[in-house]
Amino acid sequence: MELVKLVYELSDDFRTEERFGLTSQIRRAVVSVASNIAEGQGRNSTREFINHLSISYGSLMETETQTLVAEMRNYSTPAKRGEVLDKASEVGRLINGLSNSLGRKIRSDR
Repeated sequence: MELVKLVYELSDDFRTEERFGLTSQIRRAVVSVASNIAEGQGRNSTREFINHLSISYGSLMETETQTLVAEMRNYSTPAKRGEVLDKASEVGRLINGLSNSLGRKIRSDR
């Protein structure tokens, strides 16, 4: 959720003509990160949770790429970009760690 907040703050500074382009896309991607984690956790199977974590990680990669595009287009500052990418890196490590842990659980249950 902290990453969502940072991305919304970052995209508040985007140009008005990007409202239906990059602004919308980066916001959908970052919300998808948190939403897929929540949805996967609410599923009845560990395998489904792992699948949703994978989808979440893909959305995280989209968010990172779109953050770089925003900086390349001079829609954000290097400081804001750095803050978002640092938090995204942390979220990525957490997603991967949880996914790996759940995968070990599945293997040990066999």
